[in-house]
Amino acid sequence: MELNPSELTVTERYKLLIGAVVPRPIAFVSTTSPDGRPNLAPFSFFNAVGSDPMTLLFCPANNADGSEKDSLANAKPESEGGTGQFVVNVAVEAYKRQVAGAGEPLARGESEFGLVGLTEAPSAVVRPPRVGESPVCFECETVQVIRTNPGAPAGGNIVIGRVVHVFVRDGLVNERMHVDADTLGAIGRMGGAAYCTTRDRFSLPPGRAALDADA
Repeated sequence: MELNPSELTVTERYKLLIGAVVPRPIAFVSTTSPDGRPNLAPFSFFNAVGSDPMTLLFCPANNADGSEKDSLANAKPESEGGTGQFVVNVAVEAYKRQVAGAGEPLARGESEFGLVGLTEAPSAVVRPPRVGESPVCFECETVQVIRTNPGAPAGGNIVIGRVVHVFVRDGLVNERMHVDADTLGAIGRMGGAAYCTTRDRFSLPPGRAALDADA
C-alpha cells in the first residue's frame, strides 16, 4: 500500500499517525490564563528537544472550529496574548485515569484540576501550578510557537519551551541524575484509546555492538 497524504482525510491522517508513531510520551500540561484561571490537559504529541538549553515541546492541535485550545491560548508568548509559561507534568500509572479524564472538553475557564481531583501545587519559578501528585515537573517559559496551519480545524501547533526549573520527587533519581524507571511508572499512548506502561524494557549497546548483542 502506497499512500499520498493529500488524498487522505484529516481523520485518516490522524489515525495513521497515532497508530504508527508509538509509543508516545504524554505531556500533562498545566497552564494559567492571563486572568489567572488554571488549566490541565494531556498531549501525546510531545517530546524533549535538547539539553543545552534544556528544552521541551508539546503540540496542541486546533479545535474543530479552528480556534486555539486553552493550553495553547495560555502558553503562547505574552506578545501574542498568553502568559508565556507552562508546566509539563510527567504522566504516570498512579493517576492514569486522571490523565485521561483531563481530556474532557470543558468550557473555557473551567479547571480540569477540580474535575479530576488532582492538586494544584505552587511552582517554583513560573505562574502555572504543577500537579502536586506528579513525580517530575518541568517548569517552562515559552520560546516560540510554530503554527503549521493557522486557524484550520486540527491544524498543528508546536509550543517550544525552555525549562527554567525541575521538580523531582525525593528518591526518584540518583547522584548521577539517573531516573528510576520502575519508581517513575510512566505511561504512554498507543492508537485509539490504548495506553501502555514502560515496565517491559530491554537494553542494547549503541552502534555496531548492538548487532552482535544477544537477542
